[in-house]
Amino acid sequence: MDARLNLQGNALAGQVLKYINSAGRAVGGSSLPLATQELMKLRASQINGCGFCTDMHYKDAVAAGEDPLRLNMVAAWREATVFTEPERAALELAEEGTRIADAAGGVSDEVWTNAAKHYDEDQLVALVSVIAIINAYNRLNVMIQQPAGFYEPGMFG
Repeated sequence: MDARLNLQGNALAGQVLKYINSAGRAVGGSSLPLATQELMKLRASQINGCGFCTDMHYKDAVAAGEDPLRLNMVAAWREATVFTEPERAALELAEEGTRIADAAGGVSDEVWTNAAKHYDEDQLVALVSVIAIINAYNRLNVMIQQPAGFYEPGMFG
């Protein structure tokens, strides 16, 4: 299977990705724990059916020392006992933020209030930004049918 477009080989795509990646680096340098960021990216990618990002964020998380059991439980986080309350709030926000079209009104006040109990304002900005960025990447990769399974941690920089 080949992707419909080669985003790495197209000059315009390169410029677009440069800015998305720059936003991702800003969030990566925030005080929001990197483990939480990877959990959210993995969950949004699962929801969106983005095999490339699901593969990437699972492997990146493992390479960063995350427990594979926790990663395997992300799709069923509500029933899993391996996540902290702040992580559960972040996963819930990631789900509602990813499924905006499914929920009239977007993210509920209850979900937002729960996230705000665990995270300060800068971390909330980071949470929302992680969700927006991964959803942008998911949509790019799903639309171009980017193949999955070959990603190696660190291969993009």
